[in-house]
Amino acid sequence: MERPLQIAFKNVDSSASLEALIRERVERLQRFHHNITGARVVVEIPHRSAEGAKPPLGIVVEVDIPGRNPVIGKGEQERREVKGDSTAIVNRVFEAVERQLEQIAAIRKGEVKQHGSAGDTGVVVRIFPDQSYGFIEVKDSPDLYFSRDVCGNSSFEEIKVGSLVHVTRATAEGPMGPQASSVKLMGASRSPS
Repeated sequence: MERPLQIAFKNVDSSASLEALIRERVERLQRFHHNITGARVVVEIPHRSAEGAKPPLGIVVEVDIPGRNPVIGKGEQERREVKGDSTAIVNRVFEAVERQLEQIAAIRKGEVKQHGSAGDTGVVVRIFPDQSYGFIEVKDSPDLYFSRDVCGNSSFEEIKVGSLVHVTRATAEGPMGPQASSVKLMGASRSPS
């Protein structure tokens, strides 16, 4: 990595064992994905429960690779009294990031199967549900803009960052640049839970 790994603990005490696990998972990512330039991990308690119950533990992993926006994985899990119980959530979030990196590598190498002559396979890289639009990374193209209206039978709400989609490019650019005229979710979402 060009920049050192950054690990932050917010609203929760730092843990040497948790930090060691995070460093191990980042090293594993680097072994299989050599183009990682930086990584940041935040371990936090995202919200407090009014019930007085133990609040969940949240993990956010952000990985930088050249030529695109950061790959982000996040999740949360209820904390338990057993020490070291946060291993599962760390593994789950890092596995989600790894799947996204594999999809990006496959798209860049052209290994993702194309569906007929009209359309490409892409990965959703940014989505703004409140504004009903997002962007899709497609091989050999700038990110394509798409809106809720072009999702057809796929429910816009089911599409998440990291989802693999079949996209048909519009013939004309819109105000946001290159855009999609049709977006269909392929199988189940591959984004973090």
